[in-house]
Amino acid sequence: QVHLVESGGTLVQPGGTLTLSCVASGFRVRNNPMGWYRQVAGKERELVAGISSAGLEDYADFVKGRAYIWKDGDKNTVTLRLNSLKPEDTGVYYCNAGGAWVNGHYITSPHWGQGTQVTVSS
Repeated sequence: QVHLVESGGTLVQPGGTLTLSCVASGFRVRNNPMGWYRQVAGKERELVAGISSAGLEDYADFVKGRAYIWKDGDKNTVTLRLNSLKPEDTGVYYCNAGGAWVNGHYITSPHWGQGTQVTVSS
């Protein structure tokens, strides 16, 4: 059974940096694509970043140039670092495991974590 636990969400000031981590159990991160999503108020859940089984990266336009995703096969984690945070980045961030990788983009799987709250505010 796949179990995902996110951590790292907190209150951060605009312009700050945040690192979110997702640890998986019952699932091998190393051999599978992984993704980070977010849900902001009034919007549907949307992809922030994905990473393929081979380590290729996919970023949403709204985070390009200020996000970095990576996997650690030994720790069985996928991590997302966000820089230059904006108030509109406020939302709940979710880890997604084992989706598809199609034409350079991450496609969602049914396996979700419980989410971690990120608030960007002064």
